[in-house]
Amino acid sequence: MTHWYDGPLAAFDTETTGVDVEQDRIVSAALVVQDAPGGRPRITRWLVNPGVPVPPGAVEVHGLTDDHLQRNGRWPAPVMEEIARSLAEQCAAARPLVVMNAPFDLTLLDRELRRHRASSLSRYLDRSPLCVLDPRVLDKHLDRYRKGRRTLADLCAQYEVVLDGAHDAAADALAALEVVRAVGRRFAARMERLSPAELHTLQAVWHAAQARGLQAWFARSGTPEAVDPAWPLRPDLPAAA
Repeated sequence: MTHWYDGPLAAFDTETTGVDVEQDRIVSAALVVQDAPGGRPRITRWLVNPGVPVPPGAVEVHGLTDDHLQRNGRWPAPVMEEIARSLAEQCAAARPLVVMNAPFDLTLLDRELRRHRASSLSRYLDRSPLCVLDPRVLDKHLDRYRKGRRTLADLCAQYEVVLDGAHDAAADALAALEVVRAVGRRFAARMERLSPAELHTLQAVWHAAQARGLQAWFARSGTPEAVDPAWPLRPDLPAAA
């Protein structure tokens, strides 16, 4: 029997103008589909002219300048439509979707759809709901006492996955996919009996617990930052009065 971590997987990643899911914009995105470990990935890339300036700090991360995006990027509205439909196709095919730190990328996509399509991610997924595998949540739950950071680069080092071209959406998506396969193999005794759908449900619980722990740590250290427990998609902000 083929276990889920040895079967077909897809992975999604974005590069953005910043880290605020309510205000920042997608400048590039990629969807990677792989049918089996070691198989040749099928990659779809999108480059977006966000219509707003890209801050220097973001350019330092991904290298996508205003000039490059204006010359080569497409307008956001059709791109967001294509991305949402592509993710819906993966869900309809019952292919689990790997998203590193899913609440960031998926919430940002949802807000872009609301901004440019007067729609939402859930509307594209009404017939086939998301089944997400988040390497950050999985690793943090399965190896919770390991010290150190858990960025994608850190996880790649931990699970001996090559990350070639970090902060390129396609490279990051492929690396996250390989990390999830490696997590599945390393913790097979705890993972192989769980289906991706069961893991999706469990990750929502695990992420909420992780968020509570981080919030408590922030409180002890006097940090005012709030940690959202929602996974894999943050809820809408309440409308302004």
